[in-house]
Amino acid sequence: MSLAIVHTRAQRGISAPAVAVEVHLSGGLPSFSIVGMPETGVKESRERVRSALLNSGFDFPARRITVNLAPADLPKEGGRYDLAIAIGILSATGQLPDAALDKFEFLAELALSGELRPVRGVLPVARSCHGAGRGLWLALDNLEEAALVSDLTLYSCATLLQVCQQLSGAVPLNPVDVPITSLTGEEQVADLLDVRGQHEAKRALEIAAGGGHNLLFCGPPGSGKSMLASRLPGILPPLDQTGMLELAAIHSVAGVYQNRLLSGIRPFRSPHHTASAVALVGGGSQPRPGEISLAHQGVLFLDELPEYSRQVLEVMREPLESGEIHISRAAVQVSFPARFQLIAAMNPCPCGYRGDNSGRCHCTPDQIQRYQSRISGPLLDRIDLQSWVPALSSEQLMGPSDATESSQQVRDRVSQARVVQHRRQGCCNARLTAPQLDQYCQLGEGQRRILANAIDQMGLSARAAHRVLKVARTIADLQHSEIIREQDLFEAIGLRRSPL
Repeated sequence: MSLAIVHTRAQRGISAPAVAVEVHLSGGLPSFSIVGMPETGVKESRERVRSALLNSGFDFPARRITVNLAPADLPKEGGRYDLAIAIGILSATGQLPDAALDKFEFLAELALSGELRPVRGVLPVARSCHGAGRGLWLALDNLEEAALVSDLTLYSCATLLQVCQQLSGAVPLNPVDVPITSLTGEEQVADLLDVRGQHEAKRALEIAAGGGHNLLFCGPPGSGKSMLASRLPGILPPLDQTGMLELAAIHSVAGVYQNRLLSGIRPFRSPHHTASAVALVGGGSQPRPGEISLAHQGVLFLDELPEYSRQVLEVMREPLESGEIHISRAAVQVSFPARFQLIAAMNPCPCGYRGDNSGRCHCTPDQIQRYQSRISGPLLDRIDLQSWVPALSSEQLMGPSDATESSQQVRDRVSQARVVQHRRQGCCNARLTAPQLDQYCQLGEGQRRILANAIDQMGLSARAAHRVLKVARTIADLQHSEIIREQDLFEAIGLRRSPL
């Protein structure tokens, strides 16, 4: 009887737990069994591995083959175990020496010809493999992604035969060196100079960026709401290396990894209003990240907010507070980070023209009320800023541009404010806890009266009052003020008033 053990990794959320592929050959009628909670894609690897071995010139043993994917209580899915299973069979049959297998981990799907194919979720595997002190074998198309983990020894070949030639010593082991310069690049973002007028909306956008606050734009069609929202990534401070790797790991697990994630520009996700709740927050039998996780440390833009299903909108309430989403299924429970900044846009009424002074709106009060009530109070309570975006006049449209500041100029102010916040409390103002509010958002007696009057007149909840304080703190930071002044508090209260 022969036994071989090969190392690989599964996928669970954005982590990569270790999996030992144990291959056992014994006497009896020829068979090929895979155990250890394999999904259908893993069970089908029997045919891929058999054909890949034969087409690579190896002997396939006519014996009883048992493959155990340990630990047995961890669900396994996909073709990521193909290469490890093939290496295990070759080692168990003596066609490949097993002396050095403990130094490597193997992750690739096999074509019937023996070609190595890429899999998703490579970056979390690479990080875990580096922590275990092993080298990683993978397909050529996964090489650049894995190379983001510094000091990780990578091996990559086009076919199973080439992998075995290096492992057997027929060809010297050849670690692959991927130049870092090929992994990064500049990404062009839209500039605020393109936006005509809308100075109040631009100010609200700057404040939202300065403290990481959620923002709602309301106005008639064509007033520039979507245009303004698309400029937000250009005024947010760039991500640091740790943030870029975390974001790249989420996209890797989702199977949408791209090198542009390493440009430092924060992600901008804009799902269509027909998106389901699972598409937005993530899920599936083997849970994958949804739009709120793909927008982690970036912007989630929901255009035409009332057109989204109410059930879809309500599932965002908890992630907006906690910054993560917990997905529970019968076989697995995973968590994905979801610290996103929500930017939403909507019309004031079903036809969209209420309040633009054109006289085109003929919506009844009942129609307007039903339309606006599609957005629940608890969700609106979690939106810090609400800004009216009026229609532009013909002079603003046809005349010379009145934009005076570029996105870079605004980003400089935003970055300075964020630096102050992280030095003072270790996070942006939108994430201040209740004890931190008491410490860093202290008000004088007159300011307390102003806020108390606003709470009574506007019917603000405790959460809304706290968010007013956070916005006032951001406005003060943008003005380089160590204290919250009355004008900062008045502006924060004004941005809390509903434009509807």
